[in-house]
Amino acid sequence: MTKPHALSPAQALPRLHDLVVLDVRTPGEYATGHLPGALNIPLDQLSRALPAIRHAAEHGDVLVVCASGARSDTARTTLAEHGVDSAALTGGTGAWAAAGHELHRPEQPSRLPWGMERQVRLTAGTLVLAGLGLGRFRPALRLVSAAVAGGLAFSALTDSCGMAAVLAKLPHNRPRRSDFDAALAALFDRQHRR
Repeated sequence: MTKPHALSPAQALPRLHDLVVLDVRTPGEYATGHLPGALNIPLDQLSRALPAIRHAAEHGDVLVVCASGARSDTARTTLAEHGVDSAALTGGTGAWAAAGHELHRPEQPSRLPWGMERQVRLTAGTLVLAGLGLGRFRPALRLVSAAVAGGLAFSALTDSCGMAAVLAKLPHNRPRRSDFDAALAALFDRQHRR
């Protein structure tokens, strides 16, 4: 795909069956709903999946999807550095759902995993409260709250999130090996679907 490097939900919908759709969110976010046919290749696992992605890209255009578009842009840059041209879905799955398009969900376990945004809000809020509470006894601990506030402001200005990157490494946010292997196999099998 030489151009465009972004597709709106309206542009992607009629081409969905021809696209190799990579959802670069965490497995928990992916489980909350993803584009039909999307394969879950978390952003931090992208380098491990490069051979399979390269293979699939030979047989179809690659569309990278995340929650809002920021991680998709990062993934697109990484893929481009490795010779794989791709497009990002403008506005991510949020824009897809807002446009009234269907989201697929895997069979849900009894407890649905939390999305990354919710995990970040919980962690940031807990750290701020802990810093303020413990700061009553040790005033220097209020700096924890200040650091979180600074990190959140930096995150908003740069459209990145260091806390999300750290949380993505926790075991509950990691893909199960069998799920990741199945996604890689589907990428290698791409030529047979066309």
